[in-house]
Amino acid sequence: MLTEGQPYLGSSASGESRSEAARPRPYLLSTVGTKVLMAVTGLSLFFFLVFHLIGNLLMFFGPASLNDFSNWLIVNPLIVPAEIGLLALFVVHISEAIVNWIRNRRARPIGYYQSYKRLFGYGWAGKPSRKSVASSTMIVSGLITLVFVVIHLIQFKFGPSYPVTSPAHGIPGIRDLYLLDVQNFSNGLIVVFYVFCLVVIGFHLWHGLTSALNSLGVDHPRYTPTLLRVGRVIAVVWVACFLAIPLWIFFVAR
Repeated sequence: MLTEGQPYLGSSASGESRSEAARPRPYLLSTVGTKVLMAVTGLSLFFFLVFHLIGNLLMFFGPASLNDFSNWLIVNPLIVPAEIGLLALFVVHISEAIVNWIRNRRARPIGYYQSYKRLFGYGWAGKPSRKSVASSTMIVSGLITLVFVVIHLIQFKFGPSYPVTSPAHGIPGIRDLYLLDVQNFSNGLIVVFYVFCLVVIGFHLWHGLTSALNSLGVDHPRYTPTLLRVGRVIAVVWVACFLAIPLWIFFVAR
């Protein structure tokens, strides 16, 4: 029985709060929308990484090939819009990843039992489990990738602009990116840093590629295991090709 002045639990105020809580969020702010944004931006950034890798592999064809290609990118009128688009993709991907990580932590504040068993993807639930070191450390590998990108831009995009002086190295007067690569990767500490960061990025791709496809609805018992293997092979090949550049310069070309 209610006495005078005692609040009624079914009052309109509490009803309004319940309806407010039950009101659906906009799609892009929902959990599903967050994962879709992460998937789209992540795959877009991966395609850029493939293009970036192809351009860097021109180093093996000589200084002129790399320098002329990099100069073509620099003078291209689309380079500024492309860089703004890449920055937007990167910012959205990072922000959505942080939001998703916070939501997961709130939903499960206590870690899984014997999580060390995830090393090769066979988690506490047995072989079918997709949990692994790569999937469990995405936020860490992502933050390391962010630090790497900042340092990489400082060293190369905003690094010294040595002009080409010999026609054998490209068009005289353009930026000698080949020389800058050789100077940076002749330093053993820089090579070790790059090897570490590229391996971490490889772990990020190891889980990220197939996770992105899964978030976009590409998931079926028949072909998902194949997609998992293909995604991991792509991650390993990408890392191996990028690692070849600093290692080749340090041990062969310098």
